[in-house]
Amino acid sequence: MNRFVLFALFPLLATSSIVFAAELPPLPAEPVRITEVKVRISDHGPVVLLEAEGKTIPIFIDLTVALSIQGALNGERLSRPLTHDLMHSILETYDGKVTQTVITLKGGTYYGALTVAMRGDTKVFDSRSSDSIALAIHFKAPIIVGRDLLESAGKLLEEPKAQDL
Repeated sequence: MNRFVLFALFPLLATSSIVFAAELPPLPAEPVRITEVKVRISDHGPVVLLEAEGKTIPIFIDLTVALSIQGALNGERLSRPLTHDLMHSILETYDGKVTQTVITLKGGTYYGALTVAMRGDTKVFDSRSSDSIALAIHFKAPIIVGRDLLESAGKLLEEPKAQDL
């Protein structure tokens, strides 16, 4: 019955378009834990700022995900749940939780490897970086990047001129 409910609510889980691994992928050679996440509106749209060791990695995201991340950061609940709120509720209902996400950059695109633990089983799901970040924040799970990503994409600037969301 539980499997039916999960597949009814998340038809994508039943398709081959979702990639998950039986084993956890290795952490980056030199993992760096993100210490702060901010959401801002810039001239180019919503941006999530991942901060660690005095550097900021900007990742441009869509407005709905920006609202979800900002709401999770502030502990706010909207009158109706957004997708990440729904995923959070469903995972918690089935004793699941996000334990971490690893953000990588390949070919100019950010990727998320979202680790989910449920009833003694752990799986890693390929996801958009923004969705992975949103769910990690909802579960207060670590966001990890490699030192190479922090060095190559991280900016020393405090943050770009942008307005709070």
